Amino acid sequence: MQTFYSHGKLLISAEYAVLDGALALALPTKFGQSLKVETSSKNTIHWKSISNEEVVWFEAEFLIDTALNISTSNTSDIAVRLVQVLKALQQLNPTLFKAQQGYALTSTLEFPENWGLGSSSTLINNLAQWAKVDAFELLALTFGGSGFDVACAQYNKGILYQLQRGKPTIQPVEFSPSFSESLFFVHRNQKQNSREGIAAYKTLTTDKSLDFSALNSLTLDLLNCSDLKTFELLVEQHETYISTLIQQPPLKEALFSDYKRAIKSLGAWGGDFFLATGNANDMNYFKSKGYTTVVPFLDMIL
Repeated sequence: MQTFYSHGKLLISAEYAVLDGALALALPTKFGQSLKVETSSKNTIHWKSISNEEVVWFEAEFLIDTALNISTSNTSDIAVRLVQVLKALQQLNPTLFKAQQGYALTSTLEFPENWGLGSSSTLINNLAQWAKVDAFELLALTFGGSGFDVACAQYNKGILYQLQRGKPTIQPVEFSPSFSESLFFVHRNQKQNSREGIAAYKTLTTDKSLDFSALNSLTLDLLNCSDLKTFELLVEQHETYISTLIQQPPLKEALFSDYKRAIKSLGAWGGDFFLATGNANDMNYFKSKGYTTVVPFLDMIL
């Protein structure tokens, strides 16, 4: 039996713009996804997905042949998507699936799927480790995106991530600010479809000449910031920058205008977690509005 593991992610800066070469700060989370691989004599791939509550939510069997046909499945659309991933694995490593050799694969999440911490990216990275292929190439053939999430899956500390001529550059960094106890992640009670967010962004920026020098400086300032007040000012500047770029109002302006501290969207705007500064009592503001999933920075970030 083989076991593989990948960390979840949160994108702290340069959301959307990271797709076009902006410098981004991203952090791996304490929550991730594991993949257990066992061999079998049956010429099939038996797949099982287990939730963070230890419930099997998806199960399927695929025939190992040139087409990787679906034999059985309890959720057809997920099975079709998974076949695409398996075919991409086969494309990158033609010797992976051998005749008269089967596999039982069990993928287990450590976080609720709607948290948006990277159920797809952790899966891609785990499968790439198993198949001994490049995870970024596998991502490009399947889900797409900038790849920062796959990079986070591979690191035990924060990273500065940037696409240069379409290729990822990754610099491990330490992000453990002295004011960590004043940082919280609040869930929006809804999951944002990253692919839809990317498509909308691309529509807005297709014909634009993009200069991210100011945004890159903000990323470095956020990384190196040593006091909370300055960090909050930088958050506001960053929100204004991305708001102008994607032509959407900042989250604080749209929903929490009476909150006295800073709020920052993370990743695709509209769902998943956002960052809020303050103390534990301040978080009651969000809980009173129905946003009851509040995770302290120190409990979330690796």
